[in-house]
Amino acid sequence: MQVAPQHKTLPALRFLTCGSVDDGKSTLIGRLLYEQQMIFDDQLSALEKDSKKHGTTGDDIDFALLVDGLEAEREQGITIDVAYRYFATFTRDANGKRTGEVKRSFVVADTPGHEQYTRNMATGASNADLAVILVDARKGLLTQTFRHSYIVSLLGIRHVVLAVNKIDLVDYDKKTFDKIVHDFKAFAEHLNFKTITPIPLSARFGDNISSLSAHMPWYQGPTLIEHLETIDVEEDTEGKPFRLAVQWVNRPHLDFRGFSGTIASGKVRVGDEIVVSGSGKTSRVASIVPPQWHAGPSVANGRDEWQEARAGDAVTITLADEIDIARGDILCHPKERPEVGEQFAAHVIWMSQEKLLPGRSYLMKLATRTVPVTVAQIVHRVDVNTLDEHSAKALELNEVGFCHLSSATPVAFDAYADNHTTGAFILIDRLSNLTAAAGTITQGLRKATNVHHHDVTVTSHARSKINHHKPAVLWFTGLSGSGKSTIANLADLQLYKMGIHTMMLDGDNMRHGLNKDLGFSDIDRVENIRRVSEVAKLMADAGLVVLCSFISPFADDRRLAREVIGTDRFFEIFVDVPLDVAIARDPKGLYKKALAGEIRNFTGIDQPYERPERPDLTLLSGQDSLDNLTAKVLSLLQKHEIIEGFEGSALFTDGAGV
Repeated sequence: MQVAPQHKTLPALRFLTCGSVDDGKSTLIGRLLYEQQMIFDDQLSALEKDSKKHGTTGDDIDFALLVDGLEAEREQGITIDVAYRYFATFTRDANGKRTGEVKRSFVVADTPGHEQYTRNMATGASNADLAVILVDARKGLLTQTFRHSYIVSLLGIRHVVLAVNKIDLVDYDKKTFDKIVHDFKAFAEHLNFKTITPIPLSARFGDNISSLSAHMPWYQGPTLIEHLETIDVEEDTEGKPFRLAVQWVNRPHLDFRGFSGTIASGKVRVGDEIVVSGSGKTSRVASIVPPQWHAGPSVANGRDEWQEARAGDAVTITLADEIDIARGDILCHPKERPEVGEQFAAHVIWMSQEKLLPGRSYLMKLATRTVPVTVAQIVHRVDVNTLDEHSAKALELNEVGFCHLSSATPVAFDAYADNHTTGAFILIDRLSNLTAAAGTITQGLRKATNVHHHDVTVTSHARSKINHHKPAVLWFTGLSGSGKSTIANLADLQLYKMGIHTMMLDGDNMRHGLNKDLGFSDIDRVENIRRVSEVAKLMADAGLVVLCSFISPFADDRRLAREVIGTDRFFEIFVDVPLDVAIARDPKGLYKKALAGEIRNFTGIDQPYERPERPDLTLLSGQDSLDNLTAKVLSLLQKHEIIEGFEGSALFTDGAGV
């Protein structure tokens, strides 16, 4: 048996450059590469040519072009995407000539400064151990300086370099430098940074990059390279509780089943008792096999296996017992378990053009598990300039908020401060599959510690049997004036005559009672549909066929309703009508008022309606009779064996269109 190889004392340093636009982030990285002789002659020759075409430094080399490789970046002179560069520093002899011995290796992320690309900056910061926050000496601290500093702190980076760049443009003035340092330290007082190292520098001319500048005899601190080479940012992840998020169930043949993943923290040994955090099932570690292992005879004789593995090791663990483990499960020691729950509080960095609204459903990727999640409440929004907390009903692009979230199923998690892997997540838009937010968990919300689901004797299935039909929820959606309520009411009446137990929920009626406290803003519409979904679910549990008539303009809200109620008993019925026809009908005079500006947030006028992509039934209102439209609804129920005995014959209407 072997033990995982020991780690170096000072491993490769991952850091990022951030700050406001035009503070010199890309130029600094280019200068670092140049002074460490990491640029080949042909690259330098190409850089000189590019500097003449795209450069902003006159006849000098524009080092920013080394990392700003996109054509749009060069044309605009800005950074758009995150650019990663790898370099190393070496020991030097008495003459300053580089030797072959590496002092330290680096991975640097050049992140954009524009506010609209904050999501890219957060991506670069998510894997960094140190941040170099650049400030233009002429401009001082700007909004993006504050925003990036807060995000850096939020993502757990505890070591920062305050690089006051372009010091040459203020004549190397010490007072200017001291004021910026004083203002930044005052702002960062509550950001939990362990070290703040201020360095005055000129990225363009190399002052205080690799050697102390003769222009600033008043500065006696370290150069940037010296500080990066010597700072120790490594945390004691091995001393933390053992966490392994299962990424893959490894089953190369019938005689082997292992669980693969990277150990996020702690250590594990062969023979240790472990538990699956979600299910609570326990077993013991039978073997630990490294990533280079291949299925074969070594399974039997133990060759190439490890006796112990630690944080950072990618391994496959086999267990002594056959227990149910799937991708997304977290393995841990029984006495050091993560929290398991459905509700938690987190800081959220919103990255989508579509604003965050409470009640909306997203996909949350936490470690290796993906589950549906709802933002239950925005507790407050953080002002990145002052760190003050303000009440908010929504989060706009690049805003940071403190939110309560609720997952569809229990998940295992730690506070981000305790474990970056099991405490960080992203939110994914369910329509576009784009990353909508990044978040860090602060704590679990033990709102329901003493509240559990109560098993009832009379089940939903039993109620269905006594009703002699299955439960269902018919969700009628469409523009105001499309005929939703008319068709739903006729279908309800026909079902009643057939002896079917029904209940109809209408949008206007609900707003006279349960939802009378809600208006028609985006956030109120979301909450309106959430409440109705829960009520419809309870009625379906009672064995009823529930007919819901709501505009429900947002696809996400209808998707949430389907999830709450259950996909097997939810049927989305799209009552389709052209907008001009709905306006011409205008049975309540609402379109007239909306067009006159007397009503705001009216669907179809100043608020969009998101058409269903794959409804269970589409009814073309205005092109068919009420008889036929209602018959199609009943046929849908018969097709899914909700009702029996419907022949599709003429009903009790006069045959007129809606």
